[in-house]
Amino acid sequence: MEGTCLSHSLFKERRYQLNKDAVQVLNSGHPWLFRTHLSSAAEVFRDGQWLALYDASNKIVGHGIYAKEGLIGIRLLKRGEHPANLNWLRKTLEKAWIKRAEWARINRYEGVRLLHGESDGIPGVVIDQYGKYAVLQTYSSSVDAVGRYCARWIAKQQGLEGVLWKFPVKRKNQKKTDRVLFGTAPSAIAFGEGDLKLTVELGEGQKSGAFLDLRGLRQWLATQDLKGKRVLNLFSYTGTLGLACEHAGAKEVWNVDISDGALEAGKKFHAKDSGKFRWIKADVFDWINSLSPEEKFDLIIVDPPMMASRKEQVPVALRAYKKIYRSVLSHLVPGGRIVGACCTSRISRKSFDEEVAKSLGNTMRRKHVIVPEPDHPVGFAEADYLKINIYG
Repeated sequence: MEGTCLSHSLFKERRYQLNKDAVQVLNSGHPWLFRTHLSSAAEVFRDGQWLALYDASNKIVGHGIYAKEGLIGIRLLKRGEHPANLNWLRKTLEKAWIKRAEWARINRYEGVRLLHGESDGIPGVVIDQYGKYAVLQTYSSSVDAVGRYCARWIAKQQGLEGVLWKFPVKRKNQKKTDRVLFGTAPSAIAFGEGDLKLTVELGEGQKSGAFLDLRGLRQWLATQDLKGKRVLNLFSYTGTLGLACEHAGAKEVWNVDISDGALEAGKKFHAKDSGKFRWIKADVFDWINSLSPEEKFDLIIVDPPMMASRKEQVPVALRAYKKIYRSVLSHLVPGGRIVGACCTSRISRKSFDEEVAKSLGNTMRRKHVIVPEPDHPVGFAEADYLKINIYG
């Protein structure tokens, strides 16, 4: 089993003195010190080195992990002088695990995020469980060893049969290859989500294979009265939101996405009554403007992918939101509803709300907000990335 032990040498911290700006960031509660906050003295550290962080008065103010490459120079583990060690890591893991385990059992959620990186106090490490299997993601080589340990610990608590180590898209340029960390990892796994039955292809697609952060929306959709209603699901991916609508009684669901693979998976796994579904491969922004004006829907879901990774891209993304919401409004029946989602952390809730409100004009108002669930806690500003509103 790869990564079954974690050498205590990993916790042998080295001293690093922060400058005034870095101390201010640490005191603000933010979990990252960017490379621009670090002095050239940090360059001597190896990738993954654990650090005791000192201020100018020679006081330990925190502990972190150094990254040799990337914009983030130090990922903070904890604040204060008490050390970050193996005992601390186990307690932090246990706290995150306990927070989810009973909640997931009560709600019959077999797909759950067991570790949510910085928001759970273990930066750069994400672990998602699907039934008897899990997917580990590490967002920097500096936290790979910690990630392997966390995956093993959680697998033992949950009695898992295997863990796949899947590298995020941003690490693909490091030529990392997804691999089975231990046990087995089937290509496809069915799992329950309340009354819904979903399937994830572990080695395919985005994130860990499925969007567990959309569970709250799926559960909301599944409880609506959509009997006899038509649903347009834009940026549908594998159609899990459409499946929730079908469960709620929708007579017709159109799933539109640009990915052939995602649509094929949706047809295979998430079309309970195939006669109710249409699967359309298209660029949504182009397709919606070519749709016949006569096509009207009772519910329209707008859930585009991340549209701005840098601050300077935000204005372009906001214009795209304005365009899509103005377009879909003409295809909504009187009294219909729109689900608006934004997963771009660079766009604040306030900016998203204002842009959609301007696009919809006086015809619709925000009626409901889907808040993040307990397995996706929001521990800092960038973690508040997913905004989901219901307009009617």
